[in-house]
Amino acid sequence: MTGSTPQQELDRPHDLVGVGIGPFNLSLAALADGVPGGLAATFFEQRPAFHWHPGLLIEGATLQVPFLADLVTLADPASPWSFLSYLRSRERLFPFYFAEKFHIQRAEYDAYCRWVSERLPGLHFGHQVDSVRWNPERRLFEVDFTQLDPDGEAAALGRAYTRNVVLGVGTEPYVPEPLRPLAEAPGVPVIHAADYLAHRESLLAAGHVTVIGSGQSGAEVFLDLLRARPAGAERISWLSRTEAFAPMEYSKLGLEHFTPDYTRYFHALPEPVRGELVPRQWQLHKGIDAETIAAVHDELYRRTLHGGWPDAVLTPGVRVRTAGRVATTQVELHLEHVQQGTRSRLTTDAVVLATGYRERPVDSMLAGLDPYLRHDAAGRARIDERYRLVLDPSVTGSVYVQNAERHTHGVGAPDLGLAAWRSAVILNAVTGKEPYPLPRRTAFTSFGLDAREAPSIPSQDRKLTPLVQS
Repeated sequence: MTGSTPQQELDRPHDLVGVGIGPFNLSLAALADGVPGGLAATFFEQRPAFHWHPGLLIEGATLQVPFLADLVTLADPASPWSFLSYLRSRERLFPFYFAEKFHIQRAEYDAYCRWVSERLPGLHFGHQVDSVRWNPERRLFEVDFTQLDPDGEAAALGRAYTRNVVLGVGTEPYVPEPLRPLAEAPGVPVIHAADYLAHRESLLAAGHVTVIGSGQSGAEVFLDLLRARPAGAERISWLSRTEAFAPMEYSKLGLEHFTPDYTRYFHALPEPVRGELVPRQWQLHKGIDAETIAAVHDELYRRTLHGGWPDAVLTPGVRVRTAGRVATTQVELHLEHVQQGTRSRLTTDAVVLATGYRERPVDSMLAGLDPYLRHDAAGRARIDERYRLVLDPSVTGSVYVQNAERHTHGVGAPDLGLAAWRSAVILNAVTGKEPYPLPRRTAFTSFGLDAREAPSIPSQDRKLTPLVQS
């Protein structure tokens, strides 16, 4: 939904206001729509309409999670906002059934989310949230926003009042420091993979292209460029800091790191342990799926069938020390091999940065809440098990976060497979009821030696002294 928001609607206190409408807050809105008795909820989004990574909707690229990880199914399979309901509305259920596809294309997921966003009530696109404050007299949050015109210019100011706020502002492309000046300079051929499709034609026309980053996006961009460039004259380099172009952990028990059971286990760990653990788990979420790795190798191999090797260089274990322009059209990368300790230079005509995303900062938006916020030893916001920012007890409302809690909830924070479950946790907390009953157990793995949750063991089989809980 778009357009103006009647002020009388905003003056009435809401149960919750969502900031941002990406997949996670869209999931929350879809499940909120099904809360028995209704829920006064509204959501604001700066963009004029829903779009999910439009620059990476490369033809044939699929989600890395099954279609069941839609906005609602893992919390409410009967929801009218499920992916299967979307297919039924498009009369595509039988074709999908015969296609036997467990992993759908990204473009189809984007189309599904847009279908939901165009029909759900309470969604307001073209509304930029400027600040969130606590009003102790009214015991409500004040959410100030700017309504934008079709050109993105300020058209009107507004304010909403709410008992709860849910931050789902998403992430933004991350550009490494050595390459930031070039990426920000106009006319320099250094782009983030988030904008790949918008620049694809110019990249295909470039003499030499360098892709930096070994995750799924880097592999998909490299593969797409490789397939489109002539055999023997590919002129592509693929560089990565990681020690290998490694597959994502996709074993069935490995995937249990993306269950509510593991999320609860991770949240209960000591803060220093959590901080050390997340970087070591990069292969759970930053690797490449096996099919894409196989497709890259198949394409490279195909180009050797008539003799010779493709003009493509794949080098892991490399970091970019510095970068600069050569003449007016080229970029020079100063490289260092981490293990060898050797250095080299690479001149290229274009660079694609598949360097991932970072949480979008909300410091200015939450400046009015700063006196109430509680932080950990590293200065990050403390977040409780139910995804609430830890605030001063004088604040009787709650601020929830979506995909901003990796430091407290682990690698599953940005995973689409936990979207519906997290939304259900938030709605259960907001309502103080249980509109969405959640399973007590979701994994075969027992991640810790917590005697309170361990399976019962017959006394004659016990070999360990019971653990003393601290």
